[in-house]
Amino acid sequence: MTTHTAGHFTYADWKETALGEAEGGAKAAHAVVTNSFSGGIEASRTTCAYAITYLTGKTGVCCGYELLTGTLDGRAGSFVVVQHGSWGEDATVHCAFEVVPGSGTGELAGLTGSGTFSAVRGETEIPYSFDYTLQPAS
Repeated sequence: MTTHTAGHFTYADWKETALGEAEGGAKAAHAVVTNSFSGGIEASRTTCAYAITYLTGKTGVCCGYELLTGTLDGRAGSFVVVQHGSWGEDATVHCAFEVVPGSGTGELAGLTGSGTFSAVRGETEIPYSFDYTLQPAS
C-alpha cells in the first residue's frame, strides 16, 4: 500500500564550483548542498551533490543524489534519493525525486517511492510531497 507524506526542507551551505563553459553555450557546474527536512521526513543536515547545466543565464537542468538519515513517518533509518530538476525564466526549480532501489536501511529497508518539490526563488522553506511503500522484512 502506498503512503503519502509531506513537509518542507531548508537548505544551507550551497557550495558551487564551475566546471566549464562552451563558447556561446552551456555552462557546467557542481554543487554540494546541506538540507534539513521536517514533516513526514525528519532529517537534519543531509548531504546532496548536484551536477548542473546552465543552458542560458536564467534556465537550466540538474541532477543529484541526496542521503537522508533520520525518520520517515516515525521509522528510523536512511535512504538515498536521485533528483532531476529544471528551471525556466522565472527561476523556479521543479524537481522530481525517487528512492534509489536498495538504499534503505534500518526500519526503512525495502523503501521505494517518489516525490516532487518546487523551489521558488527567494523562499527559504521548500515544500515537498512524497509517496512511498515499505516492503515487509523477509
